[in-house]
Amino acid sequence: MTTDLSLPTVSTAVAEVIAARTDHLFGLMGNGNAHLISHLTSAGFGFTSARHEAATVTMADAYHRATGRTGAATTTYGAGFTNTYTALAEARLARIPLVLVAGEAPTTGRRPFDIDQTAAAAAVGVTTLVATPGNAVAITHRAFDLAARTVQPVVLAIPYDCATAALTEPVDLEPLPAKKTWQPGPEELDRIAGLLRAADRPLILAGRGVLLAGAGTELAELGDRLGALFMTSVMAVGAVDSPWNLGIAGGFTRDHRLATARQADLVLVAGASLNAFQSRYGTLFAEGTRMIRIDNEPEEAVAHPAVTDYLRADLGVALAGLLARTPAADPARTWRAGAPEVAGETYRSSAPVEDPAEFGPDGRLNPRAVVAALEDILPEQRSVVMDGGHFIGWAPMYLTVPDPQAMVLVGTAFQSIGLGFGAAAGVSTARPERTTVFVTGDGGGLMGLADLETFLRATHRGVIVVLNDSAYGAELHQYASQGLDPTAMLIDEVDFTALAQAMGAAGTKATTLADLQHLQHWLDTHDEGVFVLDVAISQQVVAEFMTASLTAGKRL
Repeated sequence: MTTDLSLPTVSTAVAEVIAARTDHLFGLMGNGNAHLISHLTSAGFGFTSARHEAATVTMADAYHRATGRTGAATTTYGAGFTNTYTALAEARLARIPLVLVAGEAPTTGRRPFDIDQTAAAAAVGVTTLVATPGNAVAITHRAFDLAARTVQPVVLAIPYDCATAALTEPVDLEPLPAKKTWQPGPEELDRIAGLLRAADRPLILAGRGVLLAGAGTELAELGDRLGALFMTSVMAVGAVDSPWNLGIAGGFTRDHRLATARQADLVLVAGASLNAFQSRYGTLFAEGTRMIRIDNEPEEAVAHPAVTDYLRADLGVALAGLLARTPAADPARTWRAGAPEVAGETYRSSAPVEDPAEFGPDGRLNPRAVVAALEDILPEQRSVVMDGGHFIGWAPMYLTVPDPQAMVLVGTAFQSIGLGFGAAAGVSTARPERTTVFVTGDGGGLMGLADLETFLRATHRGVIVVLNDSAYGAELHQYASQGLDPTAMLIDEVDFTALAQAMGAAGTKATTLADLQHLQHWLDTHDEGVFVLDVAISQQVVAEFMTASLTAGKRL
């Protein structure tokens, strides 16, 4: 039976709304979404095909992180949907607004190869909406609205027998309830402002919530009035453009800034989750430091043992109220007057390197020295994308980026690896004017290798840095160090340069710092293409965040 492609159907209606709500779709075609994709690509709409379904969601996830816009992805039903599961869980835990349009079992009942996808999505906290002939347009808009409202992924399912079904009389949907905004009371604001004014050494920790609220200017003004120092989460890096910024908080904090941060007697946490990475496993600040948290999230989502005072409020409203109650302090009497070494732009520099030695104890390259050297080699206008794994300890410490949306870590919320190539492809699509720098380990790189080709195809100009320790480094440092047998933690040396060259990329294997000049030469002579730098790093150099977790007795 031939489908009349000129007639509006559920698939074409969903496709038209996608085209109206976003400017790119990431997907992998199958029986459940073929008509949807065909309708968009035949009209020239932007579409990037993944090679594994996990990358469809990861590309849409990274697209949002790089642009702030809601991402869109599509897969077929069954195995196509289940292959997205890790990426979907990561997006949910990281609170990434995206819409995954997935094929679904027929409305007449599941077939032998179908599963309960709605229940599977619900198991990781993701809502599923279902497109039908009567609601296709409205429910697709609802999916985008709900994703943006809740800052979470949403699945839009198209049952198999509805995909080519003609539209019927539209059914009205109940309007979405307005998102509740918590208004702080005057007494609460008076109390918090009093605590801030009374602090001798106040520090403000800004998180992604500051970016979502567009409150960076107000937060910087409050800090300046108090004479406070600043720190940020990774996803808010650079959100406060101040010479009094100590940089990224937590396990990525530079050693020469950590001692200063631990002098704080009060910390104002604005829109940050205080997760284990941000809090350095509870060791970032001195024990007993007063910690005030402002966020508009439900209390169960923000409960943290280190928080002594919690103000549930919209950040913009709360900061306006605090500014009205906070006159400028005498600069000579603030913490800044006693911390002149912080002033200036030195927090943006890779120097001093915590351990500048070229090689580790085993004769392989010291990753700290390598990444610190890359800070001056890589183009300034860059996006830095990271997979998950032990290697993430160094790029956020030494590589700077132009703005918060240029530092993208996909996988840390769910503590997964292998999502990096898809994430990097999503960033390349979102910000093609910048050089995409993708940093991965060998374990995660091999896991996501199918979408190396996707990254090469989607990237105008890029650099892949493989910090290759021939091991699952996190497990090696957590468990082999405790006496467990390391056999399953080790990986035979893989030449990622050769793999990428087979697909048309350039590259080199680096075993000395001098080898980095091959990358420098390529950047000087190429305006497009991808260069792979496979760096043989030491198995015996442990990242600071890992050391902090082991000291605190934690296992990642």
